[in-house]
Amino acid sequence: MLGWILAVCGLALLGAFGYMLLEGWSFLDSLYMAVTTMTTVGFREVHELDLPGRIWTMLMALSAIGVIFGTVGVVAENVMADVASGRRKAKRMKRKIDQLTGHFVVCGYGRVGAMVARELVEDGNLVVVIDVKEDSLERAENDGYLVIHGDGATEEVLRAAGVERAKGLVSAIDSDAQNVYVTLTARSLNPGLFIVGRAGAENVISKLIQAGADRAVSPYTMAGRRIVNLALRPGVIEFIDAALTPGGMAFTMEEVEALADGPLAGHTIGQLRQRGILTLAMLHAPGDYEPNPPDERMVTAGEHLIVSGASDLLDSLARRSFAGSRSWRPEVKPA
Repeated sequence: MLGWILAVCGLALLGAFGYMLLEGWSFLDSLYMAVTTMTTVGFREVHELDLPGRIWTMLMALSAIGVIFGTVGVVAENVMADVASGRRKAKRMKRKIDQLTGHFVVCGYGRVGAMVARELVEDGNLVVVIDVKEDSLERAENDGYLVIHGDGATEEVLRAAGVERAKGLVSAIDSDAQNVYVTLTARSLNPGLFIVGRAGAENVISKLIQAGADRAVSPYTMAGRRIVNLALRPGVIEFIDAALTPGGMAFTMEEVEALADGPLAGHTIGQLRQRGILTLAMLHAPGDYEPNPPDERMVTAGEHLIVSGASDLLDSLARRSFAGSRSWRPEVKPA
C-alpha cells in the first residue's frame, strides 16, 4: 500500500514538472492538470495545450491507468488469494500473538490439552495452542484460542507462539518422546519458563524433569489417585476442588512468595492471620512442606507460603508476589 501511494504521488509530481517544463505553467496549475488527467475526471484544461502538452497528457493518462487501475487489480487479486489460502487469517493471528506477554503455551490440543487450556483461561490467563493436526487446531480456534500450526519441539514454532515472553508452558502431547523434546527446546529458549509436562508412563516423569520440566504428571496415575481419594474422603476432595475453582467459594488457597519489599516478609504467622491470611504450610521445595507453622514463626524474604483466605485478598496477593511463575522453582531459596 505504501509503495502504491508513493508511486501515485511520484507520477503526479513528474506530470506536474512536465507541464511546467513544456507549457511554462505554475506548479499549482501543473499539479492540478496532472491529477485531473491521472484520475480521468474529465475537467477542462487549465490552459490551452500545444502539441507537446497534448502528447504529455496522453502519456500521463496511459501511465495513470497502469499505475492506479492496474495496481488495484493486482492488490485485489492478492487479497482474494490470501483470504482463500488462509494466509490473511494466519497473519492476523500472528499479530495478536506477537502482542502477548505473560501468557501460557499449550502444546497438544487433545482431551488433556483442551481441559488444561480451558482451566487456564477460566483462571484469567491468555493461552496459545500449538498442534500439528489441523482438526485439533480448528477445534481450538473454534473454542476461542490463538493457535499455531506446527511441531512444538521446533524452535521456530515455539518462537512464533511467543515462548520467550510466556509465563508458562504445558506440554500435553500424546507422545512421551515429543513432550521431552518440547521441554528441552522450550527450556533452551526461555530458562525462566515454568514448564509442566505430561507423562504417559510413570517412568517418563524423571526424564521430563531431567529435560527441564518444573513439574511432570501422569494423567492416568493422577486419575487413579483421585478416584481412590474420592472413595475414601469425598468431602475433603470436593472442598479442596471448590476452594481452587475460580468463583466457586468466597475463599481460596494460593501459593505466594514473601518478597523482600512485599507485605509478607518480616511478619509472623500470627500477624498474617490477623490480616485474614491463614498459613497452611511453608514450602521449601517441591514436596517439602513445613505444615502448620506456629504463630511466632517469622516469615523471611524468599520463602513460599501455602495460604488460605478471602478470594479477592489472596488473588491480589498472589499476582503481586509473582512477576512470572506463581510456583516454587528450584533456584528460589529461602532467605
